[in-house]
Amino acid sequence: MTESSGVAQPLQFAYWVPNVSGGLVVSKIEQRTDWSYEYNKVLAQLAERNGFDYALTQVRYMASYGAAYQHESTSFSLALLLATERLKVISAVHPGLWQPGVLAKFIATADQISGGRAAINVVSGWFKDEFTQLGEPWLEHGERYRRAEEFISYIREIWTSEDAEFNGDFYRLHNFDLKPKPLSSPSRPHPEIFQGGNSTDARAMAGRVSDWYFANGNTPEGIEEQVKDVSAQAAVAGRTIRFGVNGFMIARDTEAEARETLREIIANADREAVEGFGSAVKQAGQATGDRTGMWQDSEFADLVQYNDGFRTGLIGTPEQVARRALEYKRRGADLLLLGFLHFQEEVQYFGEKVLPIIRELEAAEAEKAA
Repeated sequence: MTESSGVAQPLQFAYWVPNVSGGLVVSKIEQRTDWSYEYNKVLAQLAERNGFDYALTQVRYMASYGAAYQHESTSFSLALLLATERLKVISAVHPGLWQPGVLAKFIATADQISGGRAAINVVSGWFKDEFTQLGEPWLEHGERYRRAEEFISYIREIWTSEDAEFNGDFYRLHNFDLKPKPLSSPSRPHPEIFQGGNSTDARAMAGRVSDWYFANGNTPEGIEEQVKDVSAQAAVAGRTIRFGVNGFMIARDTEAEARETLREIIANADREAVEGFGSAVKQAGQATGDRTGMWQDSEFADLVQYNDGFRTGLIGTPEQVARRALEYKRRGADLLLLGFLHFQEEVQYFGEKVLPIIRELEAAEAEKAA
């Protein structure tokens, strides 16, 4: 278990920003969720009032697998930062589609404007067409992660050094002084850097350079294995790292109602889109040297939620969901990244019904441990 996931540290929460049409499930079920800025502005303010610490703005550059329309992540994140007071907003970004110095400058400005609430999630990329149709080269899996690691190292250097220098195979930086830099404090020397992935390459990279490791949805045992592995990789590099877990939350007044909602989502799945998505991501994962990429053991029902969120099992009554969430904390999770079917209503339900139980359970555990 990571130091930050001890009993004394409250579990934190993030939500997926639905800035992409189609919601967070590849299903034709009704979703009272909208990808517009006006909807998302209200959602961000609701989330801030209902216990969320972070929002993750996803990125798609072209129509794919049920997501016909997309707002760009960094500009959308800045708009959400300006609409809120405390919420930290994470922009998903792709090395290969961003020059890292330009991104570093953008995020530094957003961080200054927002009072230190900007962050990035570095996505190595699984969707080949987004690169090739934009005229950019598509690298094999290991090379994408090598590039992403350089990308992070470069950005950290330019954010923290007055005479920044970096010489890599993909990126170079010579005697550069970024001004203004992002805000800095002892607890947060630069905007937080998140990273996902499941492969051996992804885990090793996270241990060496990332602040946070995002895991796809998994069982508590599966998450614990990843926490131990990545923490060991970080220890070798003389670092510590924190962990987020993706989950799709269906909290309802009764367990039967929650289970029926899950059944309806899967029963109404857009089969063509799910199968297309599954084919693309499994092909990407099988390109790893040891075939340990994300989604390798995902079944059809798992893929109806893009990042295996159903597998985390945050489904049931508020108390059942709260106890399940605390199980992930015990296994080393510091943060749960949540998706919902009807975002505004369910974010408020979480804050009113689920979060108070989580905090009560945490307090009881802390008292027992004292």
